[in-house]
Amino acid sequence: MPLDQKAAGRTPRRLLTSLAAGERRRLGLAVLAGSVAALLIIAQMALLAWLVSRLLVAGDELASLAAPFLALAGIQLLKGVALYAQETLAQAASRDIRARLRAELLDHLAALGPVRLASRHSASLANQLVEQVEVLDGYFSRFVPQLRLAVLSPLLILCLVAWLDWLAALFLLLAAPLIPLFMALVGMGAERLNRDQFAAVARLSGHFIDRVRGITTLQLFGRRAAATEEVQAAADDYRRRSMRTLRVAFLSSAVLEFFSAVAIAVVAIYVGFGLLGYITYGPSPELTLFTGLLVLLLAPEFFQPLRTLSQHYHDRAAALGAAEGLVGLLEETPDPVRRQAADSPVGESLVELEGASVTYPGRGRVLGPLSLCLAPGEVLVVTGPSGAGKSTLLQLLAGFVGPGSGRRRLAPGIGLAWMDQRPLLVQGSLAENLRLACPEASRAQMHRALVRAGLGELLAALPEGLDATLSERGVGLSGGQAQRLALARVFLSQAPLVLLDEPTASLDADSEACLVEVLAELAGEGRTLVIATHHPALMALGTRRLVLEAGQAEEGDHAPHG
Repeated sequence: MPLDQKAAGRTPRRLLTSLAAGERRRLGLAVLAGSVAALLIIAQMALLAWLVSRLLVAGDELASLAAPFLALAGIQLLKGVALYAQETLAQAASRDIRARLRAELLDHLAALGPVRLASRHSASLANQLVEQVEVLDGYFSRFVPQLRLAVLSPLLILCLVAWLDWLAALFLLLAAPLIPLFMALVGMGAERLNRDQFAAVARLSGHFIDRVRGITTLQLFGRRAAATEEVQAAADDYRRRSMRTLRVAFLSSAVLEFFSAVAIAVVAIYVGFGLLGYITYGPSPELTLFTGLLVLLLAPEFFQPLRTLSQHYHDRAAALGAAEGLVGLLEETPDPVRRQAADSPVGESLVELEGASVTYPGRGRVLGPLSLCLAPGEVLVVTGPSGAGKSTLLQLLAGFVGPGSGRRRLAPGIGLAWMDQRPLLVQGSLAENLRLACPEASRAQMHRALVRAGLGELLAALPEGLDATLSERGVGLSGGQAQRLALARVFLSQAPLVLLDEPTASLDADSEACLVEVLAELAGEGRTLVIATHHPALMALGTRRLVLEAGQAEEGDHAPHG
């Protein structure tokens, strides 16, 4: 079952549990390797206590104990291998969990579509896909395996100590619950702090991106200093939240270290006074140097898994804070109508709408009911006042939204190209921007597409050619050049259906004329064009005209192509 469906109605804890279940085998092997390391530590301490006892009590020569010393070194080596295996397996499991989660999130965003995502800031989404997913690494690679080892390892040591001296085991047993208790108390506050921290960094990302994108406008209106102060204030708020989270983490570690040190000290006092004969209660008179030293050596190892778990407990708090935001994103359900497979159209049509309408929550019906049939090679011009539903019609034809009623039919395997007045340009090379439409395009094909789109002179003027770097959103290109670059992507895509939403808006007269000429060439290739426009030159390209008024359609006169 896809992760977005499983996450519906789930809490952050259930999401993390379901993710860990997908890597149960490797996480289990990591715990097994950690358990082997714990057994080797017990063997190492027992051998060390035996060697000290033989040297000090039995008076054995050091040379006669060469074999046990070699065994001690061998145990140390095997323990290192076991710990390495534990770390490697846990890291591999965490890596695959994060990759799977990130892929599911991307699929979920694609299912939501651009219309449903319009209310979310791109910086916030990027923060969730990168930072919040990456935060889960510590939870799966360190906390989850250590949570099981924190039960198994102390239990093994407690059983051995109880066999050696039940009174010392009682001291350990009484002190052990204090560490989980304080971990739980600290964890409740740390989880809330991490959640607030993630919300703050998401807001900071969006705030910073908005100010960078609007820096020109801010300079024109003399608001650059005020915007800088706003960004500094937001960054300072994030700094304070981060320090508050770290303060809680360090304070909790100090408290847990204190209680474990006190417990170890109590065991050491008991063993020391027992060996000196000052304690005669219970098994104390039977203490020997070997048993007393072994109990004393095992006492820190008894608390070590719990202390390690407490060190990784902030990983759990951070993961829960991140998972809450991810659950909120995954619970945003895609349009069920949009996700349905479209029927095949009747005849040779590319797209058919049959009584289709689009309804938005809070706005009611914004388009339709509308019936429309697009044949190959047609150029449909859609006109109407602002807010009449032109962009919604294009979104419906593209499949970004689904019809609330009626039907939408698509030819099997149809591809489409989308172009509006603000083409998507990313920071990267010219070739990387072109490959957004056709990843397998060769450099020769990209060069021809740019020349056809009227960018041949620009390409020749660039020293790096196709490797020339563009800034985010095409900063450095004029509006006309950005539109022609988007047209070059349309040429590369070879899509039979091309949807254009006000492609000449905000362009100067020369850029408009060039764009209209290139679109006329595109229409002459036999592709189906749907153009939402008010521009007379673009309207003259149409073979059909559709007039929208308050979401209702009126078929205009057929116009000659040209």
